Amino acid sequence: MLSNPFGKYRPAPSFELVNRQWPSKTLQTAPAWCSVDLRDGNQALIEPMSIRSKKAMFDLLVSIGFKEIEIGFPSGSQIDFDFCRQLIENKLIPEDVTVQVLVQAREHLIQRTFEALRGVHRAIVHVYNSTSTIQRKIVFRLGKDGVREIAVNGATIVKRIANQFPETDWIFQYSPESFTGTEMDYALEVCEAVVDVWKPTSDKKVIINLPATVELSTPNVYADQIEWIHRNIKCREALILSVHPHNDRGTAVAAAELGLMAGAQRIEGTLFGNGERTGNVDLVCLALNLYSQGIHPGLELSNLAAIVDCVEECTQLEVHPRHPYAGDFVFTAFSGSHQDAIRKGLLAQSAGGPWEVPYLPIDPKDIGRSYEPIIRVNSQSGKGGIAFLMESDYGVQLPRNLLIEFSQIIQQFERFQRKGSYVLHDLGSFSCRIIWLNSIKRFRGS
Repeated sequence: MLSNPFGKYRPAPSFELVNRQWPSKTLQTAPAWCSVDLRDGNQALIEPMSIRSKKAMFDLLVSIGFKEIEIGFPSGSQIDFDFCRQLIENKLIPEDVTVQVLVQAREHLIQRTFEALRGVHRAIVHVYNSTSTIQRKIVFRLGKDGVREIAVNGATIVKRIANQFPETDWIFQYSPESFTGTEMDYALEVCEAVVDVWKPTSDKKVIINLPATVELSTPNVYADQIEWIHRNIKCREALILSVHPHNDRGTAVAAAELGLMAGAQRIEGTLFGNGERTGNVDLVCLALNLYSQGIHPGLELSNLAAIVDCVEECTQLEVHPRHPYAGDFVFTAFSGSHQDAIRKGLLAQSAGGPWEVPYLPIDPKDIGRSYEPIIRVNSQSGKGGIAFLMESDYGVQLPRNLLIEFSQIIQQFERFQRKGSYVLHDLGSFSCRIIWLNSIKRFRGS
């Protein structure tokens, strides 16, 4: 690392929003969800999904309740094109689901995209071009007028070709890629130029998607940017404001939540956050964050383990054991004080009422998990954790003095067996039964 990183790295340009409103807002309803697992998530895989895996993922997303699913980049991939045709020709898209495809603002790619969508009942055509200062300077080597012209031409071509297929209900979406690295007044200028071409109405809205293609600053800055566009863009009542946060700084979930408070109505992301570099925003985490606040997200996540299994099979990526809500260990307590608090909370919870169990923000049963794995015993465990397992698994309530002695013996045994490196899962093992019986004999003899 450099002793003076400022010589090489500079902070992202500040953005000052006067009289910001989002800090006083709270989330009251779920956003519109759009899964991009089959496009953004797929393109980030070492081994992209086969058509069979894509179909399995599509079916999973439909079963969860996604009403908008980005199915690919058909102008850039033959597999994506073929998958799109398979869904349409075999009538595999439910009537209440809208598929979305991504395309660059280039005429031959847009033409190819519409060929892939021929015959679909409803679709979102998502056109984009990058607008950031660094992309204009290094990649396109164009000024502002030239980059704006790319966006306008793309929007014009999309509208012209869509008019050739009046049997399809077309929805248009535009993204100024690298929005967070674009001057706000210029981002607004480009988006409004696209809106002028499409001429949306309150009955026929278009989607303006504002992506954090690269997460450059803290989530509050992203919220300021979203609120500024929300306040200033014309025809706001005819627009759906969408966000697409990436996770380069590890704060995509926070950025998405603040973006919703700032005026966004829709979120694009992936299950468990798969995506380019550090990933997209994690829609499972976002949805269950809402659920923990008493807001139904509109997605069905009752069997989270089955969702994890399907995603891991399709992506060949493991969900981290500490992943919020879905990880193997997130409803597990290793610390003795945590174990004791959970045990007491669960006993108190049996009386009903609002969920109030220390260390557990939601009831694991609601997402298909059980109480059995909550308490694990290792060298850090206390008597509370051991008491919970003895009561829940074996129906045995140990007297306090015996519980103290038994917990100490279990800790010593675990250190000897595992050297403190992992957990003793089963208090019913043969070795543990011998320890238990010997401890009880000594207690009774005293």
